[in-house]
Amino acid sequence: MSEPIEAGFDTETTGLEYGDHRFVEVYVGLYRGTSLLKALNERIDPQRSISKDAQEIHKISSADLVGKPTWETVAPKVHAFLTKADIIVAHNASFDVDFVTYEFKRVGLVMPKREIIDTMQFSWATPDGKKPSLKELCLACDVNYDPALAHAADYDVDRMMQSLFQARRFGIVPPATMPVQIQHAA
Repeated sequence: MSEPIEAGFDTETTGLEYGDHRFVEVYVGLYRGTSLLKALNERIDPQRSISKDAQEIHKISSADLVGKPTWETVAPKVHAFLTKADIIVAHNASFDVDFVTYEFKRVGLVMPKREIIDTMQFSWATPDGKKPSLKELCLACDVNYDPALAHAADYDVDRMMQSLFQARRFGIVPPATMPVQIQHAA
């Protein structure tokens, strides 16, 4: 049996509430084992302002997005990448997956149904068992983390996936396996 394709996925947005806010950056990296097969990294014109709090976190301004494609143009590419994956990996998946599910629906697409690994649920990574930040996850997995580079979607996915791979090498997280396909009788 071949190894599954995992999509490391992260987004940066204009704010926290989907429906009101939009994407400013999306990254999807397709991995088989520990090898990056292909990546999509897009900055997006959100066609609205970026909240001050969001901009302070990801450091993306409206000026950085002038001339960038809109979500209507980027969404089919993101959808195609996620469709190629067997498993989606995200840190704080409930945010990213809920947001992209809403944004896909807004442009007439359906979120592909895939197994999801949420690395924020790796409570073993913190001494007190709380949900780890990406920085804490990296520390627990002995993966370098540079706060100056953090909150760029491509950097965050790379650090998250390297932490996942390391956790698998340590035997803390089981190896990726192909999701079970349920056959329905006709």
